[in-house]
Amino acid sequence: MTRYTIVLLIAGMCAAGSLSAQTGRRTEPAAAPKPAAPKPAPAAAAAQAPSRLTNQDVLKMVQAGLGEQVVIATVRAAPATSFDLSPDGLIALKQGGVSDAIVTVMIDPKAVAPPAPVAVPVSGGGPPVDTRTRVDTATASPDVPREPGIYWDKGRDGAHDLVALEPTVFSQGKTGGFITSALTYGIKKVNVKAVTRGSAANLHIAEPQPTFYFYFESRGSGLGTGTFAGWLSGATSPNEFVLARVTSKSRDRELIIGELGVFGGNSGTRSKDTIDTHVDRLDGGIYRVRPSEPLEPGEYCFFYAGGVGTLGPGTAGAGKLFDFGIYNSAAR
Repeated sequence: MTRYTIVLLIAGMCAAGSLSAQTGRRTEPAAAPKPAAPKPAPAAAAAQAPSRLTNQDVLKMVQAGLGEQVVIATVRAAPATSFDLSPDGLIALKQGGVSDAIVTVMIDPKAVAPPAPVAVPVSGGGPPVDTRTRVDTATASPDVPREPGIYWDKGRDGAHDLVALEPTVFSQGKTGGFITSALTYGIKKVNVKAVTRGSAANLHIAEPQPTFYFYFESRGSGLGTGTFAGWLSGATSPNEFVLARVTSKSRDRELIIGELGVFGGNSGTRSKDTIDTHVDRLDGGIYRVRPSEPLEPGEYCFFYAGGVGTLGPGTAGAGKLFDFGIYNSAAR
């Protein structure tokens, strides 16, 4: 065997071994790619968190003209609130027309509301009366019943401090302008005046636009014949009262409440003495009353228009009014 033949045999044997190794190798399949983790489903149907009631929401409701009780009920029913009750926040609410009663509820929305009136029939067929307990605490909320009367709220910064206006006796017998009336044969009318003793009221108020609360005996129909402040019979609404400017003299104060002439007389205060007021009904028999405009310094009173009867010759009599003064000094 030649060397060339031996080389070929060796080469052939190596080629056959290499082919056998390739054909006998086990080929592993390629690993499948791992699936990506599923993304969470969008929360389109998830319930949104309840929005929080804010100072701005309350201001919007008040400025839209919603009643005080409606706003209070909304605040109490809100699932969540975010009120700014800092001094600046409270001042902004006050300037925006939000009442103290609403601010009080904003401070503690979950506080127990005053009990609702319960109509209890009176023996003998009379009108039902209010069975709620009346308070005698000056700082209690104004929407809680009190003894009938007129109260001035001298509180500040959302707090209340109610002071009762004491009724003052006036005489109805003093008149003026007799000479002029006689010279004109009665065509020129004679003024009938309510005159009170003293040149100034006992109650002095420093603020020019004070807030007052009227408390009446509650009646089922809003009408009744109960007394007001222990003496006034039949008053059921502040619209029956007139806020009037009183003329101060050296020893007394005068308010013209009627005129007499040859053709008869008429009762009522003069329009130039009358001050417009804004009235809000808070609850059964409870009203908030404020002058529509700031009052000038001087003497004023709430005069019950229903207390003046028909005027005629020889008119004389007496009655009561609720007086106060507006001065640039602290209330005394």
